[in-house]
Amino acid sequence: MDRKIMSLGKSSLVVSLPKEWMQLNDVKKGETVSFNIQRDRSLVIYPSSIKKSEEKEIIINVTSNEEEILITQKILGAFLNGYTGIILTSDNIFTVPQTKAIRNMAGRLYMRVMEADAKKVYLQSLTDESKASLEQAIKRMHLISRSMCEGAFTALKNNDVALAKSTFSLDDDVDHFAFFIVRILRNAAQNPYLANELHIDPLDCMDHQMLVSRMEHASDYAADITRHIIMLSGANQTIPGEVIELMITAGTQVADLYVKSVEAFFSKDVDAAVGIMKCRNKLEKLDIEMTSKAFIGPQKEAELVCGICSIRDNIKRISHCTFSIAEIAVNRAFKII
Repeated sequence: MDRKIMSLGKSSLVVSLPKEWMQLNDVKKGETVSFNIQRDRSLVIYPSSIKKSEEKEIIINVTSNEEEILITQKILGAFLNGYTGIILTSDNIFTVPQTKAIRNMAGRLYMRVMEADAKKVYLQSLTDESKASLEQAIKRMHLISRSMCEGAFTALKNNDVALAKSTFSLDDDVDHFAFFIVRILRNAAQNPYLANELHIDPLDCMDHQMLVSRMEHASDYAADITRHIIMLSGANQTIPGEVIELMITAGTQVADLYVKSVEAFFSKDVDAAVGIMKCRNKLEKLDIEMTSKAFIGPQKEAELVCGICSIRDNIKRISHCTFSIAEIAVNRAFKII
């Protein structure tokens, strides 16, 4: 649809609004409209009444025998898609496990239970995404994720079960940030006004969501390392010294590269990102050496073999997240503005 630019007076230029658009949005002569200049230099016009995203509600029906995991996934899906109100109704009454699952998920998403009875629960999100700082939220998430990676390898080096347990407990905090950030990004991808308020465009949304996903996965892998440290300690099993040294060497390098990859993402430092990717072969050699030495010598208990394999695999997975972030950083640096 094209419109001709016309003169109004000596210095003003005007463009008429399409009649169909005015009817669709119930805009009448004399009313005010709002507009935003987008980062791609396009102009988006809004009826003032819907400039900000309207609150959305969804009703989720829960059967009496519905599993708790399905209920929590439905709540999470609704939250991530921007619903401010989630109404859960039961065809009978909620069971005790269902009620606990609903309340636990609400707590993880920082939603409030506004109304509740035996057959209905109303959850509401009170967060205003337009006032959030996306970059600060991601950096805070990264601080916790970084602490988890560093804590996991320190606990492994010193066989520090207390530190392992403390590090493991941080995983929920990372998840809280991830849920909140993904909700913002999904809303911004659909809402030009919100995207403009956050100073991001759809491609930024995709890059940031991939970054958050890799950070969340790296945190999960670090948590799994601490879980196996705790398990091995409980089983009175000790990883052989040569294997521990290789694990610490590889893990420390991966943790350092992980931090640098996130820094490269925000700074758009291509040289730093490429330098991180060049370390792939070095880490693969450490992994091969670790594998070969892990099973040399006398036969080991099943718990020890399981722990060694899992810790090794998780170090490798964190490295994959790291290299993926570095690749995203390079691609992001060459985005056309």
